[in-house]
Amino acid sequence: MTAETAGTGLQTHHVYRGTGVPHDGIERLPPPPPWRDFGNAGTLGDGPRPPLHPPPEPVDVGTSLQRARSYKPDASVVDVVNAALILRRPLLVTGLPGTGKSTLAYSIAYELRLGPVLYWPITRSSVLRNGLYEYDAIGRLQETNIAASGGTRPADIGSFIRLGPLGTALLPARFPRVLLIDQLDQSDFDLPNELLSVMEEGEFQIPELMRIAGAEPAATVLTSDGRRVVVPDGRVRCHAFPMIVITSNGEREFPPGFLRRCLRLGIAPPGLAQLVDIVAAHLGPDMTARSGELIENFLRNRTRGDVGVDQLLNAIYLATSWDGPDARRLADALLMTTEADGDE
Repeated sequence: MTAETAGTGLQTHHVYRGTGVPHDGIERLPPPPPWRDFGNAGTLGDGPRPPLHPPPEPVDVGTSLQRARSYKPDASVVDVVNAALILRRPLLVTGLPGTGKSTLAYSIAYELRLGPVLYWPITRSSVLRNGLYEYDAIGRLQETNIAASGGTRPADIGSFIRLGPLGTALLPARFPRVLLIDQLDQSDFDLPNELLSVMEEGEFQIPELMRIAGAEPAATVLTSDGRRVVVPDGRVRCHAFPMIVITSNGEREFPPGFLRRCLRLGIAPPGLAQLVDIVAAHLGPDMTARSGELIENFLRNRTRGDVGVDQLLNAIYLATSWDGPDARRLADALLMTTEADGDE
């Protein structure tokens, strides 16, 4: 057992270990099942595959890095993540707010060096096309009129197309990108079924580009993470199926067909030992040793309603970093909840 896995109970043969330490485990990812192999020619015919896009460089700044490093999953979470990676299936993660559902995506991307997480927050107005691509038809019309009046050539159509987070995740690449579809239970009724088709096929079409494919067989478009990539024949088809983490707070039921095609993971609220590890990872062992009473207060209040781990971290930081006379009282107030709050 190495220093990376000592004390975690996690196996070194896992692709994803949950240690918060980057490694090359993605290189050992087994080939996909035949029914999830998108790396062949498939519906693209007998022609050559599009070139594989290199992964973007990770950006080691901001809160995402801290979240990824300090995330402490238990062994059951690690097992299900590895199953999703091997089977090339989306991961549907449920649990109470504050249990680390979305943080799991950042942990996977950071540990396996898969680039920044592609993020798609879902609202009631979200539709499939928002996740796939956007086409600025008005901008292109204005550009065409300006170019015609000036006797110049208008910009290519690709300049007015930007792939969404799902569309970017489906670009052909050697290794999967990590896509976080956050709070899918906030969507309207149709979106899960619409997602199902794209996730099963591993591809989508851009009609605006397909209509001109005879004259312009390839277009350079912008991705959701700011890169420029070539899309041939108006079609995006993945090579490595993305690692899709879908979160839900359990506010609605999903269609049976959608559920069958996802691996489901319920994340339980962390217990005492896991909370101690989380606090130590975020704030250091010294603050952890001084915050035992606040952790116990957090556990008591959690049985009466919803309080998240982020509230505990804020309370501990306030109580241990500020010498004001009201620091402890305010810290305790951060952990207060009511049964009504927990029923929302």
